[in-house]
Amino acid sequence: QVQLVESGGGLVQPGGSLTLSCTASGIDFSTYAMHWYRQAPDKEREWVAVLRKDGWSNYSNSVKGRFTISRDNAKNTVYLQLDSLKPEDTAVYYCKADRGPKSTYWGQGTQVAVSV
Repeated sequence: QVQLVESGGGLVQPGGSLTLSCTASGIDFSTYAMHWYRQAPDKEREWVAVLRKDGWSNYSNSVKGRFTISRDNAKNTVYLQLDSLKPEDTAVYYCKADRGPKSTYWGQGTQVAVSV
């Protein structure tokens, strides 16, 4: 059974930092591209970042320069470092493991709230 479990969310002040984690089980983690998405209240889910198995990464323009994606294949875990947080970063953050249309799995999400 495949499971992706996110953690690390919370309440933080503007300008603050958080580190999100997503630990996978039931998949050959190192062969998957790992993505982070987020969904703010009353908005569509939006893509945030990707880290492919070859080490290539990319970010949405809204987070580029502030967020950093990384992975530890030995721990089956992908991370998202969130720095210089803004109120508009408030959302539920989801990780996704992707190895093609028949091998895509989502986590349950972790809430990030940025507020004074």
